[in-house]
Amino acid sequence: MDIHVSTDNFIQGDERVVEVAEMAVENDLGHMKDWLTRVEVHLKDQNADKHGPDHIRCTMEARPRGLAPMAAHADASDIPAALKGAASKLRQRLQSAHSKRDPHR
Repeated sequence: MDIHVSTDNFIQGDERVVEVAEMAVENDLGHMKDWLTRVEVHLKDQNADKHGPDHIRCTMEARPRGLAPMAAHADASDIPAALKGAASKLRQRLQSAHSKRDPHR
């Protein structure tokens, strides 16, 4: 499973941000790594240089084998919370899709 992290011009995509994003993906989606080919993480500051609640948006897109890509997003006041929210939502969607494909259900 490849993990790609991208940020907008207002979030500095340094090594620490990439590390936190990869940990969030591994924690929530790591058990599906054989089924997923790639996970893309996009971080965006919706308010740019202004401050406000829930201004960080994380969009995660997973590419499962044999299915169309699936995405989820979450808004939060900081990057780790946005990552956790998006990863959790995406995990639920992927588990639902995977269970529907399971012939033993």
